[in-house]
Amino acid sequence: MISFDQKHWALILGGSSGFGLATAKKLARCGFSVCVVHRDRRGAMKRITPEFEEIKSHGHGFLAQNLDALSDSGRESALTALAEQMAQGEGGRVRLLMHSIAFGNLKPLCQVSPDPRRDAALQALAAKLEIGDDKLKQAVAECFDAGASALHGVVNPQYPERELEDEDFERTIYAMGSSIASWVRDTHKRGLFADDARVLGMTSEGNTTAWRGYAAVSAAKVTLESVIRAIALEYAPFGIRANAIQAGVTDTPALRAIPGSAQMLAVGEYRNPFGRLTTPEDVAGFVALMCTDEAKWVNGALLHVDGGECIGSV
Repeated sequence: MISFDQKHWALILGGSSGFGLATAKKLARCGFSVCVVHRDRRGAMKRITPEFEEIKSHGHGFLAQNLDALSDSGRESALTALAEQMAQGEGGRVRLLMHSIAFGNLKPLCQVSPDPRRDAALQALAAKLEIGDDKLKQAVAECFDAGASALHGVVNPQYPERELEDEDFERTIYAMGSSIASWVRDTHKRGLFADDARVLGMTSEGNTTAWRGYAAVSAAKVTLESVIRAIALEYAPFGIRANAIQAGVTDTPALRAIPGSAQMLAVGEYRNPFGRLTTPEDVAGFVALMCTDEAKWVNGALLHVDGGECIGSV
């Protein structure tokens, strides 16, 4: 079991679900104190509060801040509260800043009709089986929904009717990409980082693969990786290491918001050498490893945490 001192603080942006929450829980079990910054409606707190209580039950420092992490005032408020919390008792410093914000626009660049190749294949099969097209499509959809993931190529996903606009790109690129620079800058200026700190950002295969409806997020992920490399270079003299984690396809609330997510989940499971999807806990365990002294020489890297999904084929 990896063990840390409670003077080590993890500042997790987007820590109320998915990778962020799993990491907060893992690090708390390992001795970390945890500060979670999240943005959730009051109705969602019924689910989130028990999760935070579990983190607090480990007896280390804990601070949850429900605010806009993407605004200057929100960032200022969060860091002020964290500084005050760390100053209590024996004090502490931020060993880990994890960027796991999932706030982006998932609209297509343009409207397109269903893939004619897919429809032609289904029509040919329906004719061969001497059944109607609609009946075959319904049967395929029902089997896919029931877990027949290998049928992903013949099921038409649904996409939003609205198209991406310039403002959608700008907001998404900042939220899921360049905002990490703002948090690192202000945390550093306040002197809150530990002498040997880690900065980690969550990227995805959308950094090189095009998915319909994912263009703005893809642009944000590429931006995130570029900024992380710059952080790795320019903040190294201050003891800060920065890396990007590319997790495999993971069934999280953020992924389910993506148009065509059912197909993405099916393909991820099908491609993975272990025959299963990546879990938030898989990633959380790796983040804990990255916080150890032994990982201090990893800097500016893109790290695949996917069980080999990225080397698999459909």
